[in-house]
Amino acid sequence: MTTGVRRRMGVEERRQQLIGVALELFSRRSPEEVAIDEIAAAAGISRPLVYHYFPGKLSLYEAALRRAADDLTARLTEPPEGPVGARLLRVMGRVFDFVEDHGPGFSALLRGGPAAGSSTASALVDGVRQAAYEQILAHLEVTGPSARLELVVRSWVSLVESTALLWLDGRRVDRAELEARLVGDFAAMVAVSAAYDEELAALAARLLAGASAGGPLGDLAGRLGALLAAADPEPVPS
Repeated sequence: MTTGVRRRMGVEERRQQLIGVALELFSRRSPEEVAIDEIAAAAGISRPLVYHYFPGKLSLYEAALRRAADDLTARLTEPPEGPVGARLLRVMGRVFDFVEDHGPGFSALLRGGPAAGSSTASALVDGVRQAAYEQILAHLEVTGPSARLELVVRSWVSLVESTALLWLDGRRVDRAELEARLVGDFAAMVAVSAAYDEELAALAARLLAGASAGGPLGDLAGRLGALLAAADPEPVPS
């Protein structure tokens, strides 16, 4: 009969294992509810050994956040092919995959969690937001955004965050519908600002012109057209 022999891990390999274990636990429950003892048990090591690699729960949490932030940032990348609305919809799908996989951890990431007040955690969150902002500008083919366009894009990134947090609390709206609506919200925000800005007016026209009939923006245009037609009063017979 053979017996299993536990393989000794190197320092960096063990650190990465602990980060992965912690991230998995933080993804299922709020990080405040996860104890170091639980992380140690899941990793198959003792509590003191966890402290050998990380000085405390905060440092381990920040390391897990860094891995999650890198993962989410990678999901924002989308090839510049096809209509912008379709690209944004694909990104929304990957973002909400992340939200579903890391529900409690995602909430803690945006609300502070055990790292509330941590400059490292704040920098990680800001880095993801900046990456999202830059990706959208790249898809819009804009290198020097006006103040109004910057306001639109950053406001939309915040809207996606807050919407995802609200959706996690009960998931009462169909996810596919929500993803398409968020893409429509971006187009609507651009359209509203276009009334005050010639650059945004040209951008809005380009977005709508490139919208395919079956894409999210084409679908939105059709729904809005039907809504306006239904709201238009019939002429009174003379």
